[in-house]
Amino acid sequence: MSSKNKYNPQPESSRSTYILGGLAVLVIAALVIGGVIWQNNRSKPRNEGYGGVQNSEVQVSIQDNGVVLLGRTDAATTIDLFEDPMCPYCAELENKNGQELAKAIDDGKVAVRYHILNFLNQLSASGDYSTRAVAASQCVAETGDASAYSDFHAALFAPENQPAENGDSDHSNEELAQMARDAGASDDAAQCITTGAKVDQAAIDAEAGRQALRATGATGTPAVVEDGTVIDALSDENWVSQL
Repeated sequence: MSSKNKYNPQPESSRSTYILGGLAVLVIAALVIGGVIWQNNRSKPRNEGYGGVQNSEVQVSIQDNGVVLLGRTDAATTIDLFEDPMCPYCAELENKNGQELAKAIDDGKVAVRYHILNFLNQLSASGDYSTRAVAASQCVAETGDASAYSDFHAALFAPENQPAENGDSDHSNEELAQMARDAGASDDAAQCITTGAKVDQAAIDAEAGRQALRATGATGTPAVVEDGTVIDALSDENWVSQL
């Protein structure tokens, strides 16, 4: 048989395979990179750099059942925000919208009733971290320093501060007190936290908050409620501007 009658594999077939394979890799890489960019943009803080509330007209006070009200007296609307200091989704919400919400509070567009709960106590290393964080929040609010409360609230949910669920450690009262000092809270607030003066009452208030959450129809935390309507704040990144 002459050599010209033999089958000679054509290099074009292999070249096409490599080209198609390379295109597939590029498509996958683009999807992965696009997904990473989308996720980063999704979690990027809105109004980044603003910080906590700054307007001297903003007031903070403790209402019935330990609810902390933060806002101007002439706020256009008031929302209820239910959170647990151990809740990672609450931290996600605070990281994404906290500074945007602070600006809206400063501008008088909204006031916030913070209901801090403790149903994730059992997932903390100490077994009572959420309750102690509720108490610390009340200690700071009791001083009437709105700016310090706003900054302390943000600090509780900051990635570098929030204890991991089922983690090996959380924060002692002394560490919570230092966190409050760093947020600008007074020595009286720090002492209140260190001594655990409000812990027993905080447990009672947190249970009342749990019952209030259940009454809204929300299924968990974080929950944002305006005029009895639950807002899907985690899915709708524009919820603050739409209040």
